[in-house]
Amino acid sequence: MRHGKQGRKLNRTASHRKAMIRNMVTSLVEVEAIRTTDAKAKEVRRAAERMITLAKRGDLHARRQALRLIRSRAVVAKLFDEIAPRYVARNGGYTRIVKVGERRGDGAAISLVQLVQDEPGE
Repeated sequence: MRHGKQGRKLNRTASHRKAMIRNMVTSLVEVEAIRTTDAKAKEVRRAAERMITLAKRGDLHARRQALRLIRSRAVVAKLFDEIAPRYVARNGGYTRIVKVGERRGDGAAISLVQLVQDEPGE
């Protein structure tokens, strides 16, 4: 039984998994939408939501904690200066996962992970 075990292994070593999640979160913050498999999308969502919550705090310690995961200073600056202010009134749910179909080569389920844009009515 795997009670209390969080996260997916994604058939990778711990170091490869960590590097992959870092790269995908960096890309998500940079371009605000990425296509990936369903399982990876769910893992990226966990890390991205955590980074946006840190950015909403906005202090120096939060910025240093974000730099531990996202190694690009420019991307962290965008996260804190442009993305975090969008979600000040929102308590979580900063990302959306949309299933877009299957990959042609192996039939893997593909999803689009994107940052939620608040509609004018909200």
